[in-house]
Amino acid sequence: MADEESEAGAPKPSAPAAAAPKAPVPAAAAPKAPVPAKAPVPAPVDATGEPLVAALAAAVPGAVVSAKKMVGQTTVEVAPDKLVETCRHLRDAETFTFLVDLTAVDWKERDPRFDVVYWLHSFARGNERIRLKVGVKDGVLCPTVSGVWETANWMEREVFDLFGISFEGHPDLRRILTWDGFQGHPLRKDFPVEGIDTGAAIYPDRYPEGGGPAPDDKNRKTVS
Repeated sequence: MADEESEAGAPKPSAPAAAAPKAPVPAAAAPKAPVPAKAPVPAPVDATGEPLVAALAAAVPGAVVSAKKMVGQTTVEVAPDKLVETCRHLRDAETFTFLVDLTAVDWKERDPRFDVVYWLHSFARGNERIRLKVGVKDGVLCPTVSGVWETANWMEREVFDLFGISFEGHPDLRRILTWDGFQGHPLRKDFPVEGIDTGAAIYPDRYPEGGGPAPDDKNRKTVS
């Protein structure tokens, strides 16, 4: 009886611990797909023989300095003194009635330093576009085309403000993104990358010369 009680009170042996799961064997890394070779950059081709360019050259003698076509886009370099006549011809005779954009490029070390660039659009020709560019020396006036497309008015003001290119015959040539008296032209290559200290944010009621709106500017505000 005692032996039976002894056996009854003895602790039962614990069950063996479950074996830890084995770490999965990593699969072999899939080979990387080869990097596709870069497509060669298409080279521009001469476009002076294109019907549109040839018609322009015939209608405005001396206008076409050069013409190139690349990835389906035609760019015509135009003589500055023929720019307005060229634009009128393309608007009236070739139905390029919409001036999409007008901007500039600063080449800095090149002479002429700037290219003024025009994107023209024709809805009647199946949404065809043509790009014009005219070389402009630093300090030399570029003819305005605001008499051809009214939208050129503000576009030329932006180019004047940011690049310092003046447009001869513009009806209201003044800054449009910065204020009168602002020092420099922010998109010129020689404009400081870090910008300039106008003092406007720190001392809104006191501006260094050329560093803030004119005293009679209706947009001038003093922050307390």
